Parts: sequence; C-alpha cells; structure tokens
Amino acid sequence: MIYYKYLNKKADKNITTKKFFSVIFAVLMLMITITGCSGEENGQIVLTTGFAEDEVFKLEDEICTLPEVLVYLTNTQTKYESVYGDEIWNITSNGVSMQDAVKDNVIADISQIKAMNILAKKNNCELSEEDMERVKETASDYYASLSRDEIEYMHVTEDVLVKMYSEYALSNKIYQQIIKDINPEISDDEARTITVQHILIKTYDTDEKGQKVELSLDEKNRAFENAKHILRMAKDGEHDFEELALQYSEGETTEISFGKGEMDPLFEQAAFNLGKDEISEIITTEYGYHILKCVTTFNKGETDGNKTRIADKQRQKVFGENYDEFASTLLTYLNEELWDSIKIVHNDNVTTQSFFETYDRYFNE
Repeated sequence: MIYYKYLNKKADKNITTKKFFSVIFAVLMLMITITGCSGEENGQIVLTTGFAEDEVFKLEDEICTLPEVLVYLTNTQTKYESVYGDEIWNITSNGVSMQDAVKDNVIADISQIKAMNILAKKNNCELSEEDMERVKETASDYYASLSRDEIEYMHVTEDVLVKMYSEYALSNKIYQQIIKDINPEISDDEARTITVQHILIKTYDTDEKGQKVELSLDEKNRAFENAKHILRMAKDGEHDFEELALQYSEGETTEISFGKGEMDPLFEQAAFNLGKDEISEIITTEYGYHILKCVTTFNKGETDGNKTRIADKQRQKVFGENYDEFASTLLTYLNEELWDSIKIVHNDNVTTQSFFETYDRYFNE
C-alpha cells in the first residue's frame, strides 16, 4: 500500500531512546511532506468556520470527524507509550514537538484515505457485499476489544468504526485496482542481496542529546591505526574474522545482509566487489573505518524477496505520480479551533493499539 503506515509498525526495542527520538522525528516529518499535510501536495488547506461540532476537516465532500482522528491518534499514542513511556510527548526537536509531529502525520494519513475514496468513486470502484461483511466483522471485533473508558475517550461507536474500516478498505482496493497492470521486470543483479561480516571503528562520539560529535584529528589517526592492526590480523590466516568482529567492532551488528542502494555508496561498492570469503581493505565513511568479509555473494531467498520489494516501490512510484496530480486539485477545509484543541494526554485506562492489526487479520491474512 502506498500509505506510510508507521502506525502499523512496532518500534524497534533495540534502538536507543535518544536515537529513536531523532529518527522518528525525521521519519514523521518526511511522511508529512510526502502525504501533503502542508497543503502543497494535497491541494490547498483553508482555515474556515461553518463546521458541525465534531467535524475536524472536509476534503471536498468527504468529512473527517473527531472520533476518526481520536481513533488514529490514540492507537498511535499507546503504541509508542507501550515501548518508550509517556515521556516521549515531552520531546521537542527543531522547534517541533513530538505531539505536533504525530498529530500532523495522523491528519495527513486520514486526508490521504479520504482522497483515495474520492478517487475510487471517480473510477467506479466499490466494496463488494463480501467486503462490507468483512468490514462489519472487523468493526465489531475491534469495538468489542475496547473498554468503556476507551469508548468514551475516543467518542467512538461501532457505526463510526464501520465507516472508518470501509474507507480504509476502499482506499486499499482502488490502489490495487490501479497498480494491477504495473508489472516491472526486476533482474537478479538489480535485486541481488549479499551478506558480509563487518568490523567498524568509529570516528565519532555522541553527546548527551544523542547527536554525532566528530573525533579530533589525533583521535581519528589512532582509530585508523587500530583499524590497520585489526586488518592485518584478519588477513594473517591465524585469526577468525567473526571473533575479531565480536572483539573489536563498535557497530551495532557484526553481520549484515543488504541489497543495492541500501548502504553508504563506498561501503556498498566495496562489499559488492568482494568474492566469497574475501576481506576488504579499510573503507572510510562518515561513521568511521570499516573492514568487511564476504559471507555470500548471492542470497537466493532474500534476493527474491528484494525483487518483490523493489517492484512494490516502483508500483508505488508510478501510482504516486498519478495520485499527487489528482490530490493537488482537492481543497481541504480545516476546523482550526477543534484541531488545535486536540491534545495527546496520557490515560492509564486507555491502552488500545490494535485498530490496524484487527484490519489485517480480516483482510490480509
């Protein structure tokens, strides 16, 4: 699906909290730009009056109500709090609070679903009776999972959930309908995935905010001499590379599998030029000095999976170009007063986070 549904993804518990905050801000702001929340991609946003009490925005004739926003926002909130705690909402980066970033991403996601529903109508794409039965079952299942406090907190009814799930299903259906004839040919070489063992000697440190701080020239020189010493041991035939990696590497992992376009260009070029069991020279990137050993030059299973991912990205790109042109013609009316009043407030009695997982159980399994 073209949507950037970070709501569906579990946060990686292996990422440090500071690193997570900086990464998630970057991702959120990127997604807001992509989905057009600024008003430049999804048409012009007009601040206006004349809304019903619970109407947050209107996209042409599609209306988004307060319960819809609260369902999305609450599921996002509890998903992150379950991993990082409610202190995450106190974080600010470059003048933007985590709360505002998440709110803007939520309204961008909902705007895209509304726009997709308008596109579906223009293409005579509708849900079948079987689809609607599944929608009703999904809504009933999710509603039954909610406590009384959660229902009151989100102002949600089963009918609202039926509307939300039907719009979500229809947006997925029109996307699949449009891309079904887009079948890019992906070669083995283009999708080739390799595995290398990896030793990293860093040329930076991190400050109390988790930001990178470059080492001094003397410190970098000492790091390079250390890398040369490790490389000599790696190539002397007496040392096991994996054991050297476990002993000396300052990276997060000692073995990496990846395809083309996924790593630093210098790192990637060196890795893809290695033969099986061959060890690289020292590679310098912004992160430090790297030494690689090729484990395999071609992972059949992962390459096949990468073909699928690359093809999906190309379909999304083709669809996105057409979608952006369509969405730019739409006009959004925002109830600024109601939108500004929506806050992320921690509530121990509100823990729901399975809105999208419930959908996946009925539609994607």
